[in-house]
This record gives sequence, C-alpha cells and structure tokens, in this order.
Amino acid sequence: MAEKISGKAFDIKIFLRLMSFAKGYKLKFSIAAVSTISLAFVSAINPYIIGETVNDFVTNQDISNLVYYIKILLTIVFAEVLLQFMFIYFANWVGQHIIRDIRATVFRNINSFKMSYFDTTSVGKLVTRVVSDIETIANFFTQGVFMIISDILKMLVVIVVMFVMNWKLALVALVVLPILVYATKVFQVAIKATFQDVRNEIANLNGFVQERVTGMKILQLFTRESIEYQNFKKINNNHKKAHIKTVWYYSIFFPIAEILSSFAIGLIVWFGGYQILEGFTTLGAVIAFIKMSQMLFRPLRQIADKFNQLQMGIVSGERVFKIIDTKSYIRKEGQIAASNIQGNINFKNVRFSYIQDEEVLKGVSLKVNKGETVAIVGATGAGKSTIINLINRFYEIDSGTISIDSIPVEDYELSSLRNQIAIVLQDVFLFSDSILNNITLKNSLITESQVIDAAKKIGIHNFIMTLPGGYHYNVKERGVMLSSGQRQLIAFLRAYVSSPRILILDEATSSVDSYAEQMIQYATDTITRGRTSIIIAHRLATIKKADKIIVMDKGVIVEEGTHRELLKKSNGYYKNLYDKQFSLELAS
Repeated sequence: MAEKISGKAFDIKIFLRLMSFAKGYKLKFSIAAVSTISLAFVSAINPYIIGETVNDFVTNQDISNLVYYIKILLTIVFAEVLLQFMFIYFANWVGQHIIRDIRATVFRNINSFKMSYFDTTSVGKLVTRVVSDIETIANFFTQGVFMIISDILKMLVVIVVMFVMNWKLALVALVVLPILVYATKVFQVAIKATFQDVRNEIANLNGFVQERVTGMKILQLFTRESIEYQNFKKINNNHKKAHIKTVWYYSIFFPIAEILSSFAIGLIVWFGGYQILEGFTTLGAVIAFIKMSQMLFRPLRQIADKFNQLQMGIVSGERVFKIIDTKSYIRKEGQIAASNIQGNINFKNVRFSYIQDEEVLKGVSLKVNKGETVAIVGATGAGKSTIINLINRFYEIDSGTISIDSIPVEDYELSSLRNQIAIVLQDVFLFSDSILNNITLKNSLITESQVIDAAKKIGIHNFIMTLPGGYHYNVKERGVMLSSGQRQLIAFLRAYVSSPRILILDEATSSVDSYAEQMIQYATDTITRGRTSIIIAHRLATIKKADKIIVMDKGVIVEEGTHRELLKKSNGYYKNLYDKQFSLELAS
C-alpha cells in the first residue's frame, strides 16, 4: 500500500528538519554556502568584462587594454574554478556526513522496534528507506539546496547588472521570465506526485525481490517460477510507468523552457540591434546581454530539475522521518539489572493478542522454579511460542503479570533481561560470516578458546573441525552451507557460550536427522543442567526427562504434570497426543 505524503509541492517543515542535521557541521556548511554565494557574483562579472573587451578591441579597435581584460578574465576563471571546487567538495562532504547520521538514527530506531512492527512491515521497504531513500536525501544537499541557492543568487545578480547597464534592454530580455517562472511552478507541483509514485514502486520492487530470493527454494519446489516471473513483470512494469510519467513531464517542460529562452535571445538581438543603430547602446553591451540571458534562463531551466532533487529529498525525508518518529517501542522499561537472577518464572492470568480482540493466550498461569526443565506441548497455534516471546518482552501483554524472581519483567532493564535469556529456535538464523562470529556475535568478552571449550563440553567440537577452516568457516547467507541439523548445533553453542540463567528451546529437534538429533539431545542435556529451561517440542519422546510438562490447547493450559503422571490419565490430552505420535512412529 502506498504511503500518504503531505501533498505539498514544498514542505517547509520537512525542509527545516533536514537542514537541522547540518548544525553539527557549521564550519563546512558555511564554507559551502560562502563558496556558492561568491560563485554567483564572480560568474555574473564575466559577461560584463567580455562586453567591455568587445567594445574596446572590436568596435573601437583599441588593443591597449586587451592584455588587461585578458588578465581579469583569467582571474575570474581561476576564481570560478577554485570556488567550484570548494562548493562541490564541501557540499558533498556535508551531505555525506548528514546522511551517515540520519542512516545511523534510522537503523538505531529499527533495532529497538517491537516485533509487532516487523510483523506488518515489509523488509524490502525498510531496506529502501535505509539505503536508497537516504541516498536521495544526500542529493537534497548536494544537488538541491546549495545549487538552488547558487542559481537564484546568480539570476538576481545578473538581473541587477542588466538593469544597471541598460534598463530598457533588461525589460525586453525579461519579458518571457514570468511565463517561464509559471511553467516551472506547474512542473514542480506535477513532478512531486510522480516522484512519490517512483519511490513507492521502488519499495514494492525491493520487497518483492527480497521475499522471492529468500524463498527461492519454495518457488522452485512448487514450480512457481513462471507465475512469480509474471508477478514480477507486473511490478516491474508499474515501476517503468512511474518513471515514464516523470519523463513525460520533463519532455514537456524542457522544450518549452528552451523555446522561451531562445525567444528572449531573439528579442535581445532585435531590440539591441535597433538600439545600436540609434546609438543608445553598444555591440559589447548586446553581446553581454546575450551571455547574461543565457546565465539567467539556463539556471532557471535547470533550477526546476534541481528543485525536483530538493523535492525528492523532502519526499524521501518524509518517509524516513516516519520511521524515526514511529513509537513502536516497549512502553515500560525498568532500571533493575537482571545480572543476578535465579530463574524463577511466574505467569499469572496472562492475556495476550497479536491482533486486537483475537486472544492467543487466555488467562495463562504457570510457574517454573529455578533450575527446572519445563516442557510445553500442544497443537500448532496453542500459544507455546507466544509464551517465550513474552518472556523476552518481544511483545507486551494485554493484562496479567509475568515475573522473574518475583519481579515483574517490565521492571528489569530490557537489554539486561535479554542477556540472561538464550533461545534456540527451530528456524536458526545465521549471518554470512564465520562460525566463530555467528557463535559470539562479535562479543569481545567471549574468546575463541572459550568457544572451543564450550563446543567440546556439548560434543560438537569434532563436527566443527571437519569443516574447511573449522571455526573460521564462512557459512554464507542464512547459513546455507550447513545442514539444518548443523545449524541447530551452532545455535546450541551460541546459546551455551552466553551463559544464560534461562534457556528456551523452541522446536529445537524438529526437522533433523537421527545422528544430529543424538548430538542435539546430548547438547540439550548439557546446557540445561543447572539452569531454568523451557522446552517447546512436538516430538514428545524428547521431553520425557522434563521436571514438568505443560499441555496447552487454544491459548489455555489444559494439563500439567510429569510424563508419567500425564500418561496415567486415561483420556488425557497429553496421553492422546503421545499415543498418536507413538503409533505413527511404529507405522513408519
């Protein structure tokens, strides 16, 4: 869905907010601004000197001042080159530093958003905001603000010089200016909407490609290549149409601007020639006016394009600021450090819903004592994974209380709390990096020797050493170079080296072969020893040793007890699950 924007051709609030990021770079910004202003004045002198040279050397055939004028022109050219260099370098320097700051701010905000934000926001669109939208903001400074200031100043100086030299000829030269200004304004208003369409289509394209590339295995498995190709062609075609619409406006505006500026030069030649014959002006003045009219109308033609860069920056700024202004944070965060927690977990009448009025947990109460291993079982959608999401405060509960060591979780400092909880998920995510860095997540407090010792303790050191490079083997994006069982083992080691007080295993033994399952079972027994552990599993055979099993169905706890206790219930929910699973295993 396309995002709503202000609809204004120029949003002063967004403009000022973008400009506020330049406060930290006042010196460089000032140098760029002064260079821009100086360039406008120096450039306007050039036509006047050329006119004077023509009058002395051509009309009056006086060569005595020719060297003098050449020296002045060379000085002007040198000054223009120096000022142009200073402007380009410092304007881009400021622009790049500002987008670095904005990008860091956006990424910091994204890092702190609740999981519910990512549930409803396309990854591709977020990538577009962080990368291409912010690059467009860079052009706001380099090709927008400074260039527009330079062009406007240059035009004003040229107009003043024109009126000083010959006010009648100046009026003739400027007769088409109101028409060109009006055409420029209409163009600016029309082009902003097309730019917004382009940005939306880029975000849609990025989102589509990102999802399909990530899910390529599924596409090929279900032979969806041709269908997704047709879907891509539609989105790609929409992107093309949005761009062509911008080209349409350009193709109308620039010829009109060119015709008007050519018409103005024609008027200068006609009226200037008449004044030369009448003795009211000189050939040098007319040539100077022709040069100045080019300096006047060329920037005006270009200023529309530069103003578009400004508008694109404002459109992108508006979209980026929406992320910066998004308040998708955990509302309440305490100050208590969780460094010395024991691991007693207590849910009391907890209610929770991902979507309003659609409860996933319906008054759940449970207790896990420190050092216990508690298993949670139930059908898909029963609310098992939701419980671990709430312990980590990925989401906030609707009502009830969740406490650790009798302290509500919202009273703990959030990062401190999460540092004491480790999770091994069914779908293990590994970064495109070495095994070592995927285990330590580049935590400088965890050394390679500690990782190796931990790997030996949980029985996976030999497996890692069989890989090329051992702990420095690059697993590539999402760990594609490893099997699902190997990724699970890496996840176990990652959890173990963090020395958590609370360990959560979410379907950690599903979808792996029997050999990997044996290694995972040994790793599980090792890392759960002496710490509070919560195991969520479909395969009931893996949780027989649990101190307590909690059975959930449709968001409520229906049974609780040990494996043996639950099997004694003749028509119990857990017994029925176990019998069905056991019979299926025998049949296979």
